[in-house]
Amino acid sequence: MSTPAPTKKTITIGTRKSKLALLQTNLVLDALKKEFPQYEYKVFSKETAGDLNTTIALRDFTTKNLWTEELEELMIAGQVDVIVHSLKVLTTTSWKLSDVPTVLPPSCKLGPSMPREDSRDVLVVKQGLPYKSLSEIPAGSVVGTSSIRRTAQLARKYPHLKVQDVRGNIGTRLSRLDAEDSPYACIILAAAGLLRLDLEDRITQYLDSKNSGMLYAVGQGALGIEIRKEDTVLQDMLDRIGHQDTTFSVLAERSLLRTLEGGCSAPLGVETEWVQNSQGAKQLRMRSVVVSVDGKECAQVELDADVTSAESAEAFGITVAKALVADGAGDILEAIQQNKAKEGVSTAV
Repeated sequence: MSTPAPTKKTITIGTRKSKLALLQTNLVLDALKKEFPQYEYKVFSKETAGDLNTTIALRDFTTKNLWTEELEELMIAGQVDVIVHSLKVLTTTSWKLSDVPTVLPPSCKLGPSMPREDSRDVLVVKQGLPYKSLSEIPAGSVVGTSSIRRTAQLARKYPHLKVQDVRGNIGTRLSRLDAEDSPYACIILAAAGLLRLDLEDRITQYLDSKNSGMLYAVGQGALGIEIRKEDTVLQDMLDRIGHQDTTFSVLAERSLLRTLEGGCSAPLGVETEWVQNSQGAKQLRMRSVVVSVDGKECAQVELDADVTSAESAEAFGITVAKALVADGAGDILEAIQQNKAKEGVSTAV
C-alpha cells in the first residue's frame, strides 16, 4: 500500500474585499509564491466596518480601527496567518484612523514591507475642467478630502479654497467628483491607489513639498504585512521578500507619529527619502510638518540620520518628533486636544 503524499502547508492571507485591497494582497501573494513555492496559499477577504458604511463621516465612527480589527481577531484566533493592508495612516477631525494603527494588538506585529509605491498625494481635477495644478484652482472652489492632514495643509497654503468631506473607494470618489451636480472642482487622493489600479491618467498633478507644500501621510504608498508575534516561519519568509529601505522609512514615520500622538490625533505630514551625505554615506532624510486645523500655526523640520536597523529607524522617528515639539508642534497639538475636550469629542487614539 503506497504512502499518501504529504499535504502542503496552507498559508491563509486575510484582507479587505475592496478591489485595491485584493490587488495589493496579490502583490504579496505573488512574491511569496515565487520565493516559497513549497506552500499552498489561500486568500480570505471580508468587508470590514470601514467598507460597509461609506456615508457616515469617519469622525463619527465609535471605533478607531475600521479596517483591521475584525481581521486581526481572526488572525489571533488562528483562522488567518497574515494580513495585508495599506500602511497609510489617515487623520480625521476626531482621531487617527489607519489600516494598520501605530499601536498593534500585543500578540501581533508588522513584518518587513514590500517595495513602496509612489508615496505622494495627487490632485485629481473634475473631468472637463482645465486646471493643471492646485495653484490654478479658483478661489471658492471645493476640494474633496476626508483627511485633516490635507485640510490643515490646504488651509495653510491655499486658504482661498474650500474643503468638503468625500468618502468611498477610489471609484466611488471619482464618480462623485465627475457627477454633473458634483460640488467638487477637484479631490486629493494618494498616488499609490490610482497607480495600482491603472488610473494614472486621472492624475492632474503630483503633490510634494517643493511644488505645492503638501506632505503625505505616514506610511502612504507602503504595504503593511501583519503577522502573529510568535510566527517565526512567516517572519523568516517576509524577511526574504521585504524591502529594507521601505521598511526602515515607514518604521521611522510610524515612530514619529506614535511619539507625537500623546492622546491626541496629530495632523502630521511627512516626506522621506534616502540621500547621500558629503562623505557619500547613505542617510534617511525626513521632512515633517504639523499644522493647526485652521492653517494658521505650523511646526516643521527636516533632519537626516544614519538608519541601518529597525532600532535606529524607531529612534530617528523619536528624534524628529522631539524636534517638531521644540518648533511648536506641542502647542498646536495641545490646542487641538483642548478644543476637542470643549466639544466633548474623545481624543483617544
